[in-house]
Amino acid sequence: MTDIPSPTEPKSVQYAIAWEKLPKEFYLPESSTENTAQPLIAGALRESLELAGYLQPNMLIASHLNLCAKVNGEWIIKAPDWFFVKAIAPSSPPVSHVADRRSYTPHLDGEVPQVVMEFVCEPNSRKYSSKRTFPYGRWFFYEGFLKVPIYIVFTPASGQLEIYILQEIGYRLHYPDQNNRYWLADMELFVGVWQGEKEGRSGYWLRWWDRDGNMLPWAVEQIAQERQKVEKLTEKLRSLGINAEAS
Repeated sequence: MTDIPSPTEPKSVQYAIAWEKLPKEFYLPESSTENTAQPLIAGALRESLELAGYLQPNMLIASHLNLCAKVNGEWIIKAPDWFFVKAIAPSSPPVSHVADRRSYTPHLDGEVPQVVMEFVCEPNSRKYSSKRTFPYGRWFFYEGFLKVPIYIVFTPASGQLEIYILQEIGYRLHYPDQNNRYWLADMELFVGVWQGEKEGRSGYWLRWWDRDGNMLPWAVEQIAQERQKVEKLTEKLRSLGINAEAS
């Protein structure tokens, strides 16, 4: 388990935070992934939510989209591997135009992300950084400035999953239930680790479960489930002397 950075902050330190639109001329370096598993995991998380009818027109899910804030006059920008916003502002570009977005500024473009995820190669990744001076570490950025309620760190290689819930004193480790799943109240879903294969990748994945414990399927699983239903129905009709294929 990763050590939790101390939330202790000298009382003399002051931060002036402004939620402004990122200037069009502001240079943004190209985002990169640490390995090929990251985009597959991010895409699979979105896919099952879409198929379940969970996503609403005013929700936003993005990967490697720049989260912005201006702190003491300096732009701070972090691009998490996956994040979820429950409600964007009416004046914000439509979710259907997410590919055209360069950035997302909480409070200006909509709510603060309810969930931010980072997929790391190793538990002690720099993504845990709690650096409290410019340009500020990701942990401190999410915890101290954005105040993201749920911060998830997943290590695909080992399947290690750590979930932190924001409290008054900072992030605190969230513990799983008896099924080794974590209830995310802001999303009304469970999240947990699942081992298997998808899109040619065999390993650990993050999956969603509803409050009744039903796993939200991927498209390939949904097709397989429908095929099984048809096969069972065909077999039942055949046992009754009905040739379903003939009809």
